[in-house]
Amino acid sequence: MFPVLIELGPVAVRTYGFLLALSFIAGILFSARRAKKNGLGIQWLPDLSLIILISAIVGSRFFYVIYHLEEFEGHLLDMINPIQSTGEIGIGGLSMFGGLVLSVICGVIYARAKKLNVWRIGDILAPSIMLGLGIARIGCFLNGCCFGQPSQSCFAVIFPPDSAAGYMFPDTPIFPVQLAAAFYGFLIFGILLALEKFKRFHGFTFWLMLVFYSLARFIVDFFRYYEESAIVAKIGNAQFTINQALGVLIFLFSLFMWNHLRKKSKTKLSIKSD
Repeated sequence: MFPVLIELGPVAVRTYGFLLALSFIAGILFSARRAKKNGLGIQWLPDLSLIILISAIVGSRFFYVIYHLEEFEGHLLDMINPIQSTGEIGIGGLSMFGGLVLSVICGVIYARAKKLNVWRIGDILAPSIMLGLGIARIGCFLNGCCFGQPSQSCFAVIFPPDSAAGYMFPDTPIFPVQLAAAFYGFLIFGILLALEKFKRFHGFTFWLMLVFYSLARFIVDFFRYYEESAIVAKIGNAQFTINQALGVLIFLFSLFMWNHLRKKSKTKLSIKSD
């Protein structure tokens, strides 16, 4: 793996952090391009991007902390302090699911407060979110975090001992669930762009993004390693996590909203035709 991109004296630029920053930059640039293409100004984009960035970090950190409270016993400030009690600089440990949920909530609140068309903005941003996810998950793989379970498949990878995956499973082939997550991020990105030719209402792309993401995340999480604290149920050899439970709720709600907006759009069209 390649956890450190470059070292500048005592400061190490981690590959994960670099790719996470790159994912945001790529998402912003692609969203600006899509907004202009759809005849929408981009004066709202800098502020909304900043809100999404902050809420994504806060949400990701919050979800990680509540799953790993035992890590912070005796040094609670490490939850939020960029200078850790060990002397390391940076906050390690994020959960992307939490970041996605909180950034969507905060983004909707901002758009409504500014009296923007929420679902039109959501449609602009949706593919960029999945593009960013794909890039960021490559960073997870190179960092050796967010890893999968031991596996004998031909895709399995042995992580170095100084990574989280290698520490947990030394000299053990592990399924590269990070690359699977990167793959479905890029795949959903492409599918959303391809399906936009069928778009008939605002919210079409945004809610489909959440439908596809929650479904893909639910499936891939069967191959990911989780601590016992994250397991909510076991049926036979299958175990179900808090993230999967949340994914089911998001999937059902997204389907409901997509269908609701579709019917609402049809109703408006029928009224105009009358």
